Amino acid sequence: MDLERLSALVEEVSKRYAARHGITRDADWFVLKLHEELGELTQCHLMATGQARTKGRSPAEIDDAFRAELADVFSHVLLLARHHGVDLEAEVARKWLSRLG
Repeated sequence: MDLERLSALVEEVSKRYAARHGITRDADWFVLKLHEELGELTQCHLMATGQARTKGRSPAEIDDAFRAELADVFSHVLLLARHHGVDLEAEVARKWLSRLG
């Protein structure tokens, strides 16, 4: 699946979630939701590395949560980019991949 198709699917899931819960997805929401998800990813990392309490989770549960939070952060990056009309593939090519040449 290409990034544009994935972005469109994530957008549909996000729209449905927002409609179901009465959320207004404005510019602030997109960046704040990404920040929230990054915090949850950070918490899982700290648990996995013994720098935070595990809240009774097993190592396998923490690993599963870490993977899920990575997916959340990635999905919210896609949503933020889509909201602002940013072509992530083009920007990665310009900012990162141009250094390979």
